[in-house]
Amino acid sequence: MIRLTAYVSGNVQRVGYRAKVVSLAKEMGLVGIVQNQSDGSVLVIAEGEKKDLERFASAIQIKNALIDVENASAKYSQGSGQYSSFKKVTGSNEMGERLDDGIEILKRILDRQDETVSVLSGVDGKLDQMLDKQDETIGEIRGLRVDLKGYMDMRFKRIEADLAELKEMKAALKEKGLI
Repeated sequence: MIRLTAYVSGNVQRVGYRAKVVSLAKEMGLVGIVQNQSDGSVLVIAEGEKKDLERFASAIQIKNALIDVENASAKYSQGSGQYSSFKKVTGSNEMGERLDDGIEILKRILDRQDETVSVLSGVDGKLDQMLDKQDETIGEIRGLRVDLKGYMDMRFKRIEADLAELKEMKAALKEKGLI
């Protein structure tokens, strides 16, 4: 059994980073801990097979809408076997702080939602205009199809009449022995 000790820095505290690390570790069958540090970094200790730990070391370098890992120093050593599962270590005053942070994140999400609704309201009006134009265009195309059909029917009747006349002329010429 091998141990990975990593110190991860960036935007990694109060953004759900530790929960994501726990999830990744459990998916990979690793044991250990993840814990916030007072300097703003996060300590990750994981034990397992070397290939799984290497994959894990890569996977914890997360970048998404909230989490932004800037640096993850990884050191490998002999595992101790002291961990039976993978857990997030929390501080005694962390719950209240986390709730406050969660409220702030929800406020940002709601602000973005309001902005999105505003943008979509403008789009809705434009969609109505586009649908009206589409209906106009469809009406014009149908009208053109009717006009074109009428014109083509007239042309075909004239061609048929011309062909009938040519047949009569050909018959008359044959009758007179000219062809």
